[in-house]
Amino acid sequence: MAKRALRIAFRIPPYASGRRLQWRRDIHAAAVHACRRAGVSYEAADRLEVRVRLYMDADLLSIHDVDNRAKDVLDALQGRAGGSKRLRALSAVIPNDSQVHRLVIEKTPPPKQARGLGHVLVRRVSGRAV
Repeated sequence: MAKRALRIAFRIPPYASGRRLQWRRDIHAAAVHACRRAGVSYEAADRLEVRVRLYMDADLLSIHDVDNRAKDVLDALQGRAGGSKRLRALSAVIPNDSQVHRLVIEKTPPPKQARGLGHVLVRRVSGRAV
């Protein structure tokens, strides 16, 4: 039996200060679209790796902590974009961020061709998670 496809890659809009919840909704929408396009669905037992590249101008690079932006991305993947923590307003792309065994996030100035759009990759953990 072939392994299930567990890899999606998608672009996300630039982070906009003061619009965090909308940014989470936009990330969620992009992730859902990528899942549908790739025929991917994640289950609670899947061990995942998430890689995020955020493009920010010099001013934003100096004030935004990557741990806060990582939380935004992981919450969006879980369908959490504000409101009650018990009730999800959005469907979960990944059931729980506890199944993320590896997280790589970086912030960097955007290359011209990026148009400010960041990158997210979600895939099965390869090798042994540390």
